[in-house]
Amino acid sequence: MCSSISRASDVPFDFEVLQYRAKTLATKPYAERPNRVPESLRKLNYDQYRDLRFNPDSAWWRRDRLPFQLQFFHPGFIYNRTVQLSEVNDGKTELIRYDKDLFNFGANRGIGSIPSDMGFTGFRVHYPLNSPEYYDELAVFQGASYFRALGQGMRYGLSARGLALNTAEQGGEEFPVFEEFWVERPGDKAKQIVIYALMDSPSVTGAFRFIITPGPSTVMEVKTAIYRRKDVAVFGVAPLTSMFWFGETTSNSYEDLRPEVHDSDGLLVQRGNGEWLWRPLSNPKSVRVASFSDENPKGFGLVQRDRKFESYQDLEAHYHERPSVWVEPVGAWGAGDVRLVELPTPDETQDNIVAFWVPKKLPSLEDPVKLEYKLHWFVEGKGGRTPPAGYAMATRIGRSATHEPELVRFWIDFTGPYLSNQPFGPTITPNISVGAGAKLVNQSIEKNPYNGSWRVAFAIKPDGKGTPVELRCFLQKPPHILTETWSYLWNP
Repeated sequence: MCSSISRASDVPFDFEVLQYRAKTLATKPYAERPNRVPESLRKLNYDQYRDLRFNPDSAWWRRDRLPFQLQFFHPGFIYNRTVQLSEVNDGKTELIRYDKDLFNFGANRGIGSIPSDMGFTGFRVHYPLNSPEYYDELAVFQGASYFRALGQGMRYGLSARGLALNTAEQGGEEFPVFEEFWVERPGDKAKQIVIYALMDSPSVTGAFRFIITPGPSTVMEVKTAIYRRKDVAVFGVAPLTSMFWFGETTSNSYEDLRPEVHDSDGLLVQRGNGEWLWRPLSNPKSVRVASFSDENPKGFGLVQRDRKFESYQDLEAHYHERPSVWVEPVGAWGAGDVRLVELPTPDETQDNIVAFWVPKKLPSLEDPVKLEYKLHWFVEGKGGRTPPAGYAMATRIGRSATHEPELVRFWIDFTGPYLSNQPFGPTITPNISVGAGAKLVNQSIEKNPYNGSWRVAFAIKPDGKGTPVELRCFLQKPPHILTETWSYLWNP
């Protein structure tokens, strides 16, 4: 291991040092870093690249029997943008140099010379998450500023990013890149691992610190200081990226065998005033952007609320075991909006959902944007965020082929401990609002005797102008509100 480490600096390293470096970098014009990947690696095809694997016996800190280990991703094929990694030990940083002996090359021959400063395309963190005998994958950092993590019993699904710039803008999105990482060497009994990252792009630079605590719900404490070289149209903080192809809210299943295919099925927001809001996701025909204005939000996240295997019937992708992610602001974030971007996708291979926070006002270009937040990677019942009262467990939309086919019909099923224990009666009522473009025609509520949930059924009549219609619904027992607010944008 020591032969692959190179002393980089004797200056004590911490977040303030990294922040100063980001500040200094922002005063200079952006310059894309030179590509260190040899042509022989860039010419690998998909199958050849898949034959190039990290050797688990060479995992970083494995020989030291530390509670965390690192494994690295090899450059090649289309993965030719590398990052530099360093180990931090008592404030001293040492560069982790590329070493062929860390990898198994399989049938690949004739690769030739590879520079020791080439770096890697990313890395993953391993930890005995589900069993003391096995080091599971805990987190991955790879590609631009993307990363993702797991809690106990989960499988990879949605991702997070360091920053989202100009998402869904006509001029195109800018993807900042984590160019360098520093990982603190953990102690013998460490329960957390600390990772630092330096971001760079044409518009911004940034210093990031991640403190990762694994468990039933894995928590990332994120600290950021972002410097802008220039203003951007959309400055998206704590962005989450997911996939929604089709589900119970969509009429098109694309002739797929499975009932639903998605990593997340809704956006959950807890507003600063305490209101909980649920927006079911969709796969729209064109780009769709929704903004939920707020001040000092308590949190937001992309959630996989449906946890039944029967809803997906997928023995390979295991969509019912994919994590939800909740963004918990630390301190007051001020005014702004939670923004949801939904993009059309033809299949499940493309992420088409993005959610992030957009501050209403940013400091001057000379001052950094400093924010802290926690990312909770969870499944319901294991440290996640669920409204304390009732919540929408299912949304169904359709029309009747025989009775008033011009009406659009909605079923919303609400559940929760309190609701399940309440007998059916006139004291619990739905509160439904229909925006411009349609009118409410009828509504009803009944308790489902099979699972204890409450179903709100209502129909709207569009005005024929093709206008998208905002819909809201919650259950109440005056003067009390019993559920989160279901929010949906219906498109003709």
